[in-house]
Amino acid sequence: MTVTTTRPVAIKIDQDTRERVKRLAEARHRTPHWLMRESISQYVAREEKREAFRQDAINAWNEYQKNGLHVTGDEVVAWLDTWGDVNEEAAPICHK
Repeated sequence: MTVTTTRPVAIKIDQDTRERVKRLAEARHRTPHWLMRESISQYVAREEKREAFRQDAINAWNEYQKNGLHVTGDEVVAWLDTWGDVNEEAAPICHK
């Protein structure tokens, strides 16, 4: 069982943002603290996914640079056009 320790962290925000957070928290029947924690959690999760996508793109580009294998956009569109058809085709094969 993993034990998670939480520690307070201070952030500085301007008065306008503070009031906006307070109003939104009241409208959601939550505390400003909850709203800020939730916001940070969602932001970090979104940015981690964005970074993973970026790394996948970099890795794909590096792999293409090494071996030159690819599928053209026209080949992909032609394949996708067969989806749901009785004669649905297999995915196109990568080539140089």
